[in-house]
Amino acid sequence: MSQRTQRLGDQIQRDISGLIRQRLRDPRLGMVTVSAVKVSPDMGYADIYVTILGRTLEEAPDEGIAILNAAAGVLRGELGRGLRTRIVPHLRFHHDVVTSRGNRMAELITQAVREDAERAGEPQSDAVAPAPDAEQPR
Repeated sequence: MSQRTQRLGDQIQRDISGLIRQRLRDPRLGMVTVSAVKVSPDMGYADIYVTILGRTLEEAPDEGIAILNAAAGVLRGELGRGLRTRIVPHLRFHHDVVTSRGNRMAELITQAVREDAERAGEPQSDAVAPAPDAEQPR
């Protein structure tokens, strides 16, 4: 990715997160976090990766992504007023699976530590024990 498209992606990320928060008042849409923006080399498209927090973490983000993609035209028009480029890219919203995978991995690690502590007969702790070869404070 060139430096120009990277700068444009960063600017779109800042602007679009503010526009979603201020302009979209759909009650079905939970809290939206814009994780990343990737702009195509010809600057015709911007793929926007979002995390949508609903009432529960297990909720499927499909409805929220559909709402954002339906509002992409309005958001693109608002975005065009703030950008200083000849071409305003078409916006495409995608669910960011990296965040949900990271949360799932953290959950699995916590569960494994808890199970190990139960097998060893130790009291449960929310903190992860340091590695055996790590320096212990004296």
